[in-house]
Amino acid sequence: MNSTLDGKVALVTGASSGIGEATALALSKEGARVAVGARRGDRLRSLAGKAAGEVLTIDLDVTDQESARASVAAAVERFGGLDILVNNAGVMLSGPIAGADTAEWRRMVETNLLGSMYMVHAALPHLLDSQGTILQVSSTSGRAASANSGVYAATKFGIAAFSESLRQEVTAQGVRVVVLGPGFVDTELASHITDPAMQATAQKMAESMRTLRPEDVAQAVMYAVSQPEHVAVNEILIRPTDQIP
Repeated sequence: MNSTLDGKVALVTGASSGIGEATALALSKEGARVAVGARRGDRLRSLAGKAAGEVLTIDLDVTDQESARASVAAAVERFGGLDILVNNAGVMLSGPIAGADTAEWRRMVETNLLGSMYMVHAALPHLLDSQGTILQVSSTSGRAASANSGVYAATKFGIAAFSESLRQEVTAQGVRVVVLGPGFVDTELASHITDPAMQATAQKMAESMRTLRPEDVAQAVMYAVSQPEHVAVNEILIRPTDQIP
């Protein structure tokens, strides 16, 4: 019996852990050939060993436009095309605006926002050829900002704005653009926070609810990318049942 995505080629960024890893494994299980990109090559190799099908591992830094271009070129050279781009690479460095280390702001903007833009720019010619799908992993912070997450939220709001403009430009050519906004997910994301008080707050929040698992979010990705060609799932919001904001 054929799987849902037999013959499709996907590229997943930020695939060394969490949502990216779970998504890559889900795509592979459904028959896609998957290129996975991240900076931690050892973790990518471990992922490839667990996948159901063929996986190409790529050393990728989305903040470097040449690295983004090279990752797309490598996937296309190996598999002959590209049908799905999952822009998942991201970092969350929560903290107050007053007294902030602005280098952390730059890192979030370059990774979360510019990085996804660079990947879209590199992949779009191939996705236009295949009438493929671009899936942008955003956040509930891309819908409502909160104290101590101003820059992170700004990057996620930016993803929403960029994606809607992109959708309007390419939908008539058969390319589908999806924005996926997860709430609190049990991943490494909060461990990136350098402010001890904010890290403690994130830990307390996680302990207060039944958090989403990366596999839960991966299933939302699979729903969006496996729809028939005439159906565009443009936005998915997915929260833990216990999450209020």
